[in-house]
Amino acid sequence: MGQRIIGGRLKGKKLFPVKGAHIRPTGDRQREAIFNILSDKIDSAAVLDLYAGTGALGLEALSRGASICIFIDGDTSATQGIERNVRACGFEAKTHLIRWHIEKNLKCLNRLSIVFDVVFMDPPYHGGLITPTLQNLHDSGCLKAGSIVIIEHAVDDILPVLDDTYICYDRRRYGKTLVSFLNYMISFAFVISVLF
Repeated sequence: MGQRIIGGRLKGKKLFPVKGAHIRPTGDRQREAIFNILSDKIDSAAVLDLYAGTGALGLEALSRGASICIFIDGDTSATQGIERNVRACGFEAKTHLIRWHIEKNLKCLNRLSIVFDVVFMDPPYHGGLITPTLQNLHDSGCLKAGSIVIIEHAVDDILPVLDDTYICYDRRRYGKTLVSFLNYMISFAFVISVLF
């Protein structure tokens, strides 16, 4: 059975699949558990969906009341699939889609001037992408103190702590996948660099 939106205004809406070696859609049960944990933090939130794949996490957030979602993926088939799913859901006015290699930097966000409340991050397993992506998020200035970053990763992928910039406050296991919930704790030095 294909993916579908499992909650909110578009509950039950079927999503088009995206084929690719690195595309690993988040299962319905796992997605429902993630959003149950996030609870009321999605309503009116600005959401960033990194390594977005089919776009299911961001679309789920929009269905549940998020104000905007930016989808980023470096794979052409993924971005084409996301665009198709966004149109099918009627969310064109609330989304922006960027094809970008996230592990290099997130300078693509500079022109948007959005500060995100929630970030979904589902990089290919065992690719060594978690640490550079967290660093690029920090460097981009697109987060605020208290922003939540949700990472789906393999059980044996090491989740780094970058100078207490991110604090892991919850972790759930679903088979061979771990879902880690991080709070972004902005450092004084970073505040100074942004303000001046």
